[in-house]
Amino acid sequence: MEFLYRLIVYLHVGSAVFSIGPFIILIPIVKKLRAADEKVQQAYLDIIKYTIRLIKHAGHVLVGSGALLIIMGPWTWKTSWIIATLIVMFGSVLFLARAFTPTMRIFHESTQNQPALIKNLLRSTWLYLILLMIMLWFMVAKPVLW
Repeated sequence: MEFLYRLIVYLHVGSAVFSIGPFIILIPIVKKLRAADEKVQQAYLDIIKYTIRLIKHAGHVLVGSGALLIIMGPWTWKTSWIIATLIVMFGSVLFLARAFTPTMRIFHESTQNQPALIKNLLRSTWLYLILLMIMLWFMVAKPVLW
């Protein structure tokens, strides 16, 4: 049982890396959208789209492995840092669903203000990264909040 628990911890940490790490790469890519022509912009948007897809799948592993760790480990669902993590996680899921895909879907419409959309993508990237780092802090520091 100890080996299985450690394996799930490893999967959990690895999925956290795949959930957070790609956002560091997205920041310079989004910034490069400003000066790129339409074909290059589309390539950058594809990178962003596939990165978001990777992050979503890593998030599924993260949530599943986290649930298993709570079931198998010493913490309960009523632990304050777990509740706080879940609250931030549900907020970030709603944010992720509304922050990237709708903006990228309308990016090449002629009526859209591309500099404003790029600014929105960059702001969304930073905000989501901050939400992920808050969740990471809860999981690493395990603070007693109440």
